[in-house]
Amino acid sequence: MPRLSVWMIRTALLHLLLGFTVGALLLANKGISFSPFLWRLLPMHIELLLLGWTVQLALGVAFWILPRFQTARPRAMLAWLAYLLLNLGVVLVAASTLFVALPTLVLWGRIAEISAAVAFALHAWPRVKPPLVV
Repeated sequence: MPRLSVWMIRTALLHLLLGFTVGALLLANKGISFSPFLWRLLPMHIELLLLGWTVQLALGVAFWILPRFQTARPRAMLAWLAYLLLNLGVVLVAASTLFVALPTLVLWGRIAEISAAVAFALHAWPRVKPPLVV
């Protein structure tokens, strides 16, 4: 398995753990209301699980499993850039739930996530070939 896939999958599992922890706090707070502040963590919970875990896991597996038509993966630096930008975006959007005074964190986080998607698409595009017509 390529090193980038290992890093993406491990980071995805870390996001899963953090997302489940925040979700457990939210669920416990729903049963026994001990802090109304915890409901502000719902966007963080969604961000960690939806983009941090699901998307990153899919990108890690895609990097590993997409076919190579040469001996090396073309444009692998774009995939590494996508990994860094995706995690930066998830961290910025998740942090925006804690720091309400900085509303531009969401904007910069979303820009980083979209840039990560573009970078990974540019990396993967040469590796996707149409089926042969027989």
